[in-house]
Amino acid sequence: MQAPFQVQFIGATGTVTGSKYLVKYDRYKILIDCGLFQGIKNVRKRNWAELPFAVEALDALLLTHAHIDHSGYLPALMKQGFHGPVYCSEGTHALCKVLLPDAGYLQEEDAKYANRKRFSKHDPAEPLYTEEDARKVLKQFKHQQAGEVQELPGGMTATFTPVGHILGASAIRLEYQGKSITFSGDVGRSNDIIMYPPK
Repeated sequence: MQAPFQVQFIGATGTVTGSKYLVKYDRYKILIDCGLFQGIKNVRKRNWAELPFAVEALDALLLTHAHIDHSGYLPALMKQGFHGPVYCSEGTHALCKVLLPDAGYLQEEDAKYANRKRFSKHDPAEPLYTEEDARKVLKQFKHQQAGEVQELPGGMTATFTPVGHILGASAIRLEYQGKSITFSGDVGRSNDIIMYPPK
């Protein structure tokens, strides 16, 4: 008997950055996390690779937390045609308001530097996305309260549970046709001096 949903690991494979998990159920597709690949050049080059799914066919996106390796590809995804809702905690949204525009600014500065020093094989070097792109994608965000059940297209539900780590970090439990799967994101410590322990 076939499972009611399938999960495809797109990022954070062969490396710890670039988290992206495509969940397919019935005729619907959602993405859990949308991270930027970071680190050495061979890993960063994966940010420019074509994604193995039609971006415009995504029905929704859910973020576990705001760190760039989990959220930083969002503006690029929007540029490629994703205009659906981005569900996350209020804390994650607040941090993304700072982190994503900053990431866009750094992309632009890196491209300017590469053009000035003429070390890029691209002429001209272009940013993956801009600060303006990052501000645009923030308009797609929708807050979720901890424990609130969010209805997704086609009858899937999502519930966010705090996991410490950073402000707003949450595990996301998906339920569909009596089956469930939980994406933990990054989990904090039980004795952190600043963050509440994971629930």
